[in-house]
Amino acid sequence: MKTSWRSASLAASAVSVLALTTACGQESGTSNASQNVGVTAPAGSIAGVGSGTGGVGAGVGAGTGASSPAATGGVGAGTGTGTGAGAQTGTAGQLSVSANAELGKVLIDSNGMTLYRFDSDTQEPPKSNCDGDCATTWPPVPADDAAAGDGIDKSLLGEVTRSDGSKQLTVDGWPVYRYAKDANAGDTNGQGVGGKWFALAPDGKKAKADSALPGLSVRKDPKLGDIVVDKNGMTVYRFLKDKAWPKPVSNCNDACLEKWPAVAPVATNDTEGVQKKGLMSFTRGDGVKQMTVNCSPIYTFSGDKAPGDINGQGVGGQWYAVAPDGKLVGAPEQ
Repeated sequence: MKTSWRSASLAASAVSVLALTTACGQESGTSNASQNVGVTAPAGSIAGVGSGTGGVGAGVGAGTGASSPAATGGVGAGTGTGTGAGAQTGTAGQLSVSANAELGKVLIDSNGMTLYRFDSDTQEPPKSNCDGDCATTWPPVPADDAAAGDGIDKSLLGEVTRSDGSKQLTVDGWPVYRYAKDANAGDTNGQGVGGKWFALAPDGKKAKADSALPGLSVRKDPKLGDIVVDKNGMTVYRFLKDKAWPKPVSNCNDACLEKWPAVAPVATNDTEGVQKKGLMSFTRGDGVKQMTVNCSPIYTFSGDKAPGDINGQGVGGQWYAVAPDGKLVGAPEQ
């Protein structure tokens, strides 16, 4: 049974001043108390794809996209017209596991794209029954260069020969696909389509959240690496103008707090993969209880709309995702 936030708060308040100073003296922010409430626009969606050689978007269209002028699956600057498959058709690279608030642990490729399985396929022996138009909507993932990352049993990776002679990746015997309508890393638009398509769990089974995520856990982001997420799978951030020593102090209030909601207290035993030292709650100046990682106050971002979003990263040069040890991810040296 998970401990309530009230229990976590009482436990934190029992820490002596000396112990607090010791635990919270690992990393400090600036003492400047001014607020930063500016928000930069999240990365724009891709309107088109170039020359059919590696656009990230799906479908046929004209416009400016992110496509590689030289190699399928690459990312670069380009414009043009045509049909591009981009991240949906490139090699898988190193597979990793992403935490999804609704689906639990989901298998993703090296670009962060969700991987799927098809109920009409067979597992033993492996056989794909998705060809023609089906394979356009659900691009098969090539077996070439696929590798198992952390949390994935490499013995489960295999391949199956498709009807056209190409080799398709399998996980525990199930042929693996991407979905053409997943335009961005973390999208799961293919989940449940036709009652036969499902996101893959790391063991090859259908992804399914057996229970809610812990209050705080770790997600491997394709760009930032291991970062802390809350119980809803939303990215957790730190504010450079906050203080961690000699005790936590939040300098994000009023309008700032509306854009960067404070993470509520979480019991230590309701966390997974996050450093326990300095994991505590404190009482803000406005009387609200807030959680810390390594004694630094943590927040989510109102501009993140779905698990996997990192739109708050680097906003105003003051806001950064949090590593499992509480350090800032991608921040300039302090």
